[in-house]
Amino acid sequence: MRAIILSATTGGGHMRAANAIKNYIIDNELNSVVEILDTLEYINPILNKTITEGYTYLATRTPIVYKAVYNTANNKIVTQLISNINSLISKKLLPLLDFFKPDILITTHPFSTEMASRLKSSGRIKMPILCVMTDYAPHRTWINDNIDGYIVSNDGMINSMKDMGVDEKIIYPYGIPIEDTFYTKRDKNIILKEMGLNPNLPTILIMAGSFGVDNILKIYKDILLLDINFQIIIITGKNQGLYDVLESFIYGEGIDKISEFLMRHKYIRKLKLFNYANSNYWKKKRKFKKSSKIGKKKETRIIYFTNEVDKYMQVADLIITKPGGLTVTEALASNLPMAIFDAIPGQEEENADFLVNNNMAVKIDEANGGVGIIKELLQNREELDSMRESCKTFSKTDSLEKILELIKKKIIIGN
Repeated sequence: MRAIILSATTGGGHMRAANAIKNYIIDNELNSVVEILDTLEYINPILNKTITEGYTYLATRTPIVYKAVYNTANNKIVTQLISNINSLISKKLLPLLDFFKPDILITTHPFSTEMASRLKSSGRIKMPILCVMTDYAPHRTWINDNIDGYIVSNDGMINSMKDMGVDEKIIYPYGIPIEDTFYTKRDKNIILKEMGLNPNLPTILIMAGSFGVDNILKIYKDILLLDINFQIIIITGKNQGLYDVLESFIYGEGIDKISEFLMRHKYIRKLKLFNYANSNYWKKKRKFKKSSKIGKKKETRIIYFTNEVDKYMQVADLIITKPGGLTVTEALASNLPMAIFDAIPGQEEENADFLVNNNMAVKIDEANGGVGIIKELLQNREELDSMRESCKTFSKTDSLEKILELIKKKIIIGN
């Protein structure tokens, strides 16, 4: 089998889904050759940088504008305009496809799906195309002609996609693909003891994601003030600035410094003079005490970028996270209830609504009493266990297996 997976780096989850599919095929299909192509980067690095940074800016700095763009892009006329633009640049993929000669194309990003669709519609390629949608509600930018199958996260998406003109026969609710490690059960007690944490205390996992610092610090500050005993694991990802600031808070500065920082940063950010990773302020202020008021009240562990997110999800009782499609799917596979904050307008808001409506998550917002809902969940084990069972019921443990079988079927029949 020869397969090319067309993806893009906007949002992060698209490439993780692509890697999960690639690794599973290579591990389970002999003599297979699978390559992942960052489509926009391959076509034009400047275009990729512009789109990626534009997405990040709109989503984090001007969410109202981003929501308007998202809703507008769900309009059929606007979608056609985007299609015409993609048609002009998709031809640049042809030399690579002619050289590699894949048996199938798999796409995990709307732009990549559109490009593959345009090439097939023009007759320039013949191989089957499978589209893997990485959210919990459909959007018209994913929907294109000459796509031979849509792999979606849940059955509830089928009717909406039918309304968009998709034949129900090519919609496969197999779930969003994630690495198999998330379905491998680990010994919670052993892992917590290795981390110096207490297996008898509730554990909250905070996933910082790729956006922002202020929101994480505010949530961390607020949950520290909850008058209930628990412990915390924070994964900062490759956000070095957030890691440095949290390290300074936890090992030396104390909770009052969090408030000071949030006020200071709100002002300095407006002047565009502040850089977390290179801040002389924090380098001078660090004390790195082995114990602090924060550490004594809520034992905390900070994790930088890690390939073992599955391990930390499996030892947690609750995760505080943004509702990105892949992170949500990984949490569901780990049977881990979610507390959701700062959903990006559009797809993340739709993901959040899906989770809340299916008793798998709660929202941290003023309407729900802020982080007070965390205390309520930790004190109500029956409710938390109910949410965990809902996650377990929805988890798609055989997603990759079904996707591989579908790939082989589409290669054999050609569509």
